[in-house]
Amino acid sequence: MPELPEVETTRRGIRPALVGHPVTGVVVRNARLRLPVPNDLETHMSGHALRDVRRRAKYLLLDFDSGSLIVHLGMSGSLRVVSRSAPVGSHDHVDVLFGCQVLRLRDPRRFGLLTWQDGDPLDHPLLAHLGPEPLEPGFGGAWLHQVTRGLRIPIKQALMDSKRVVGVGNIYASESLFRARVHPLTPAGRIGLVRYRRLADAIKETLTDAIRAGGSTLRDYVGGDGRAGYFQQHYFVYGRDGESCRVCAALIDRRVVAQRATFWCPRCQRR
Repeated sequence: MPELPEVETTRRGIRPALVGHPVTGVVVRNARLRLPVPNDLETHMSGHALRDVRRRAKYLLLDFDSGSLIVHLGMSGSLRVVSRSAPVGSHDHVDVLFGCQVLRLRDPRRFGLLTWQDGDPLDHPLLAHLGPEPLEPGFGGAWLHQVTRGLRIPIKQALMDSKRVVGVGNIYASESLFRARVHPLTPAGRIGLVRYRRLADAIKETLTDAIRAGGSTLRDYVGGDGRAGYFQQHYFVYGRDGESCRVCAALIDRRVVAQRATFWCPRCQRR
């Protein structure tokens, strides 16, 4: 599933190509995504220039004077800028036309969504109750310590709760916990302030490194310019069960936690 670095990479890829350009049409080939694509989408957007492309958590916000288009890439989606003459694939479900350029949503598994919000998109029910952004002021070890008091669930699971912090999905939770030397199965409420400060710094470092690498491409993901990410080449633990730790040479362990595969080094990340 595209996580924060992949969504941010997508935002940076499409923003310079499309901001300031007016929408000249919308083509919906398959409206059956996680939420049905609104049938009046072209009415909202056609003739209006794109003012900005923002990101909130794993959502992309395309801002117009008339409102905002909210996009989520789901588990397998990508949003790319292509030529209007580019061949259409079987999983290319929605095109937003900007003259000779097209913003194309490709989503093989159709778990993504594309919907419209009049007014401030941050008021939409999907976004209204999200936690802080991990790369912006307000997030840090003190915040994590505060919102995990009394929690018995594993810290890995707590990090993936978007009400506590957004965008830290399965891959980057595992990688951040390794960098912070925190075992993923440690109960969140038992971790002290000092370790939470170290973990918050590790989250910021991991996400920043991943964005620089264009995110991770494990299956279908490509950025807004069509390029694959390469952060997966630098994983310490994710997907490396049975392989040697890059730091201490112990074998990476794996367990399913809250229905998600979790990876750690038993020597570097002691409970």
